[in-house]
Amino acid sequence: MVKLETELGSVRIASDVFTYLTGDAATNCFGVKGMAVRSVTDGLVHLLRRESMGKGVLVTYNADGTISIELHIVVDCGVNIPVICQSIQSEVRYKVTHATGVQVERVDVFVDSMTIC
Repeated sequence: MVKLETELGSVRIASDVFTYLTGDAATNCFGVKGMAVRSVTDGLVHLLRRESMGKGVLVTYNADGTISIELHIVVDCGVNIPVICQSIQSEVRYKVTHATGVQVERVDVFVDSMTIC
């Protein structure tokens, strides 16, 4: 949980807010099929439904008040992976900072799978 101090008082932002904003920003980028999670039992990557996309996101709180975000995605076949990852990083950083006021130190994108053409 992040705590922001303002002249009117303090605001606490739960990690669910960051995971939802990150998942929404990432899945709205062109070429992203959805968020991914690796199953513990069989080791396979599973595509998450829209309502549980927060499971593919890990938020880490840094000592300086910033956050670091790690997200796992599934991409469509034939997309340029470096370009799509840069787009996701930019979009996630902008949406999270704009909505919450919390600075994002880093966004790490892991492409766990690609759909078959």
